[in-house]
This record gives sequence, C-alpha cells and structure tokens, in this order.
Amino acid sequence: MTSETEAEAGAEAEAKWLATQRPSRFREVQAGSLGWTEVDLIDVEHEFTRPLRDGLEVFGVRVNYLRVGQPRHLVAALDGSRPIAPYVIVSCHGDEGRILMAELAEELAGFQPFNGAVGPDRVREHFRLPGSVVLVTGCDTGDPALADAFLDAGASAYIAPHGAPFGYASVFAPLFFFYELTERRTPEEAVERLRAHDGELAMWRFYQR
Repeated sequence: MTSETEAEAGAEAEAKWLATQRPSRFREVQAGSLGWTEVDLIDVEHEFTRPLRDGLEVFGVRVNYLRVGQPRHLVAALDGSRPIAPYVIVSCHGDEGRILMAELAEELAGFQPFNGAVGPDRVREHFRLPGSVVLVTGCDTGDPALADAFLDAGASAYIAPHGAPFGYASVFAPLFFFYELTERRTPEEAVERLRAHDGELAMWRFYQR
C-alpha cells in the first residue's frame, strides 16, 4: 500500500469514527480544520473581552481580536475595507440604543470620523457588514433603531440586549450563543434557547429581515 493510499485509508477511518460521535461543529476541528467559523471580536474598552476570546476558542472558533481605542479604529474594523468575518462581536458598554465610546480630547477628536457614542446614524454612515451576524454586548444596544441601522449596513442578523442585564451576562450570552451554534443550531434557534434560560438573558433580541 502506497503512502498516499494509506493516508486516504486513514482519513476515511477517522471520518467514520468522527461520525459516531455526538453531532457538533467541533468535529471539523477534530478532523484538522483550524476552526469551524471565524469571529471578529471588537474590544471597545470592555473588561470581559479577553475571557470571551478564550471561551470562543474553546468552541473551535477562530478569533480575530481587534482592540479599539479611537473611533477611527472602530471604523477601520467595520467599514468593509478589510474582509469581515461571518460573525462579529462588539464587546462594549451601551446606553439608550448607542454603543458607548469615551469622548476624546479636542486635539485628538479633530482627526476622527466622529467623537463619542455610536448611534444609528453613525452605524449607517461608517459601517459595512455584508452578510455578517452581528452580536453586541452593551446594555440597551438591542434597541430596534440601532438594530435597523446594523441591518441597513448589511448585517444578516443582529443580536443584542434590549435592556440592561447584569454585568457578567454580557460574557455568558455570547458564549451560550456560540455553544448552541457549535451544537449545529441556527442563530435564531440559539437566541431562542438563550432567552429561555432566565429573565436576564430574556432581554436579548434577534433581529433579521
């Protein structure tokens, strides 16, 4: 038997063995893939982003960690000038239907595309998210007006809390969501299961057109 034939036989045997395991997207990683999907994880000055990254990688997700310090960094990450991952998580604080960003000093603000919080108008003006599923962790970012803006910017679905869940829910919710995706459920099914978990997670909303 040639080495090529041996390799083919080995791959076939592994595929048969993996087929006997419980269904999971993680089987793709076990079979040699570097990840079953990819996430752009946008860190907008949020203390829980790095633990979230570690958790996602446990599920076999390739994570592009992008730290945002200025509005132009956020625009560079999400304006479509670079390939956008199938999933985008904006790890942030929020209020009144806006993604919060610190106001910059006047000498820095003049070089930015905007200064301060990101509401619907700024999303429409600056973001291009062709087909990506977008999940935002900040309080009140599940406001319908902000969701509509992300969908107008090209997102295929938008997921965020309509309300103010307690702090560590913003870590658990995306991890729960990706656990469900890893278990081969659709984004909509994953959010339904998330919302059924308890009252805090029931604040999360799924928007799609």
